[in-house]
Amino acid sequence: MTTSTAQSPALGQPEPPAAMRAAVLKSKGNMVMESLAVPQLGADQVLVQVVAVGVCGSDVHYYEHGRIGEYVVDHPLILGHELSGRIAAVGSAVDPARIGRRVAVEPQRPCRTCKQCKAGRYNLCPDIEFYATPPIHGAFAEYVTIQSDFAYDIPDTVSDEAAALIEPLSVGLWACERADIRPGSRVLIAGAGPIGIIAAQAARAYGATEIYISDIAEDRLAFALDHGATHALNAKTDRVEGLDVDAFIDASGAPQAVRSGIKAVGPAGRVILVGLGADDVELPVSFIQNREIWLSGVFRYTNTWPLAIQLLADGKVDLGVLVTGKFALSESEEALKAGKQPGQLKAVVYPGL
Repeated sequence: MTTSTAQSPALGQPEPPAAMRAAVLKSKGNMVMESLAVPQLGADQVLVQVVAVGVCGSDVHYYEHGRIGEYVVDHPLILGHELSGRIAAVGSAVDPARIGRRVAVEPQRPCRTCKQCKAGRYNLCPDIEFYATPPIHGAFAEYVTIQSDFAYDIPDTVSDEAAALIEPLSVGLWACERADIRPGSRVLIAGAGPIGIIAAQAARAYGATEIYISDIAEDRLAFALDHGATHALNAKTDRVEGLDVDAFIDASGAPQAVRSGIKAVGPAGRVILVGLGADDVELPVSFIQNREIWLSGVFRYTNTWPLAIQLLADGKVDLGVLVTGKFALSESEEALKAGKQPGQLKAVVYPGL
């Protein structure tokens, strides 16, 4: 990647250091703290001093299994892709007035020239570089670089934690966009983990009036009812087939939840697969055919940060309620394990601690 000399910080702003701390995944289940060089800036990039990083299920999967599908951790990797921070320096083509701004980072770099990018589907760019997806380093570090237009200014009313969680919120918004959620829609969501609850809040913001959420954990269902859902269903005892909802969003990855959820969809409805699960799942094909159900996966998002920031600023979504664990950078490994503890939803790492 081309590098350039960073512009000097604005008056009163300290110079970025030459080295930084980072939590590095060396191999499956083996994470260590290291001192690394601060990333060099490209002309169109900004250097972000990371303030908060959310722990995602994909981070945990890389830590526990060393791979996700074709993406294998065969070299040291910095995890973390849900982040917010402050701009510490800018490349030669970026307005130096941006230095010091609080930002939420969209953690990817598409090529911008391929067929998918030109069609507006830059999330499907075959050459995209995404934080914490091998071999691209992520944000469990004190500094990262990103193209300037993917570092979005955030208002003072949006907390650092909420700004970091715009990334998973974007997954929920993109799922609702793909599901064609609109005012009056009826939605079923499988899985009351962070993504499921975020999807419920996103569906409510899009105007859905009935939002069913299913899970096997009663505590998570109760939490979901307080934070987005209108109906809670225990996946062990309550049937969802026949609900005839307009859309089903799977945030569980569980094969049985996917099959049952599809049978809850009414004619011409939509099924959106978000959760990470088995590579192959048996589907009720005749049911899908006879009802002309539209089925799609979700692969990240496009152009969601401006809407997400506006929803947060307007109080239409509440991401802070998801944060149940706070960890220093040196505790990143503990943060990756926190989700297995009772009552835990979202762990956040603070590289400044």
